[in-house]
Amino acid sequence: MGLVDGPGIRTVFFLQGCPLKCSYCHNPDSQHFMGDKRITVDEVIETANRYREYYDASGGGVTFSGGEALMQGEFVAEAFKALKKNGISTCLDTSGYGVIRHYESVLKYTDHILLDIKHVDEAEHLKLTGRNMDGIKHFIDVLSGFEGKVTIRHVMIPDQTDHYEMMDRILEMVNTIQKKVDKIEILPYHKAGTEKYSQLNIPYKFEMVPAMDPAKAQVYESYINARLETMKIMESEHLKAV
Repeated sequence: MGLVDGPGIRTVFFLQGCPLKCSYCHNPDSQHFMGDKRITVDEVIETANRYREYYDASGGGVTFSGGEALMQGEFVAEAFKALKKNGISTCLDTSGYGVIRHYESVLKYTDHILLDIKHVDEAEHLKLTGRNMDGIKHFIDVLSGFEGKVTIRHVMIPDQTDHYEMMDRILEMVNTIQKKVDKIEILPYHKAGTEKYSQLNIPYKFEMVPAMDPAKAQVYESYINARLETMKIMESEHLKAV
């Protein structure tokens, strides 16, 4: 049961493998591409149908997350297609890095997207994730043709991304798709999951970084969403004037 993985009550499928190596990742075990379980589209439908009454009552459905779900885009597209055929809402939780040739087929059957923006600065993005920003920029461009809703998410890190310039630059990044954005969530960085690093014998780069104050993150969330709504109003008034 997922309550924060898209609209309503949802069943969440976590797919293995991610091209990003985020320093604060709380599921480092999901980064490698060698999973120990395979599932079929039929199994996805069978699982989802067990909870249909919860979806119907809450406006929920199924979310595919990861790792990075777009790295298995061919499977996600087939699963989403089958879910839609069965009248079940679909949501994609992604950082915008995947197998590009499958984007169109995935988005064709996607109702909602949770898009995680890691950073807005090229050098800092590379330092944080091990990748440049080409992937996220390209994915946002692709979303210009997307017909569903997009929720933007950002994990706020103390003394690194907890400032208003960061909020303004996130808005700049998503300006071309602002009409599709229903809200922006600022998620406070937390220390949960750090014990996995010692279990996997992986150094945790954020060992000395304190957890983000949730109340402070909420202030920034209120700010960025207020600005988003103002931008939408201004755009709407401009279109009326034209």
